[in-house]
Amino acid sequence: MHPLATASLSLLVFASLGFAADKPPVPAAPIAEKKELLFADDFESAMPAKPWHRVVPTFAFGKGALTGTQTRDKDMPSADGKSVVKAHAAVHGLEIPTKDSVVEVKIRFDGATMIDVEFDDRKYTGAHYGHICRAQVRLTGVTIIDERDGTMRNDIYEMKKDPAKKAEVAKLLAGRSITYPAKLEAGKWYALAVETVGEAMRVSIDGKPMAYLKSSGIGHATKSKIELGVAGKSGSFDDIKVWNAVPAKP
Repeated sequence: MHPLATASLSLLVFASLGFAADKPPVPAAPIAEKKELLFADDFESAMPAKPWHRVVPTFAFGKGALTGTQTRDKDMPSADGKSVVKAHAAVHGLEIPTKDSVVEVKIRFDGATMIDVEFDDRKYTGAHYGHICRAQVRLTGVTIIDERDGTMRNDIYEMKKDPAKKAEVAKLLAGRSITYPAKLEAGKWYALAVETVGEAMRVSIDGKPMAYLKSSGIGHATKSKIELGVAGKSGSFDDIKVWNAVPAKP
């Protein structure tokens, strides 16, 4: 387990507390109230907890943390030469079904360009691979994406392959994602919290509001999986907790 004290004492300078003048303000208070604790892992055990499973390698448990490194950094021919293995972030998954939830996890950039928390429903066939929504963190910003009704919706996913439909795709994706600026430092631990309530998602880092989006796909009734992703070099996770949640009282 990695203490957060050092990171808390040497915080980044957040741009306008996580929102810029041209973005809607991020709610200052949490939008979710924690209820039942569904899962917790401090990664101190020699054996991974049962709900963990590999999705896109490679992740490793060790030194009290979960560390992922993207190895599929470019498209490559498959072993039999009959297809192409597409570039993809490293992904590790949890079989923790939720609807409304709070996910808290410490993150550290060890050369990674992006670290994210993703929600999927593999039984949902209306979006590519059952992708529902996600929160992406980069050193320069935080992005929330409604994938179910946005980038991964089946028709939009296919349209994106046609350059001639770029303008049409852009119109369909309006309001399905948002990015707020941030200023993070590599090599430091940060406490990331992702709240999902109804059609809204709110992201905070070290208790500071960073990003907010309300979009229909986020309200998907059954988010059957939570996945942690790392793009670029390595990124680490520690002290993850997942709660059921209800809307916070006004």
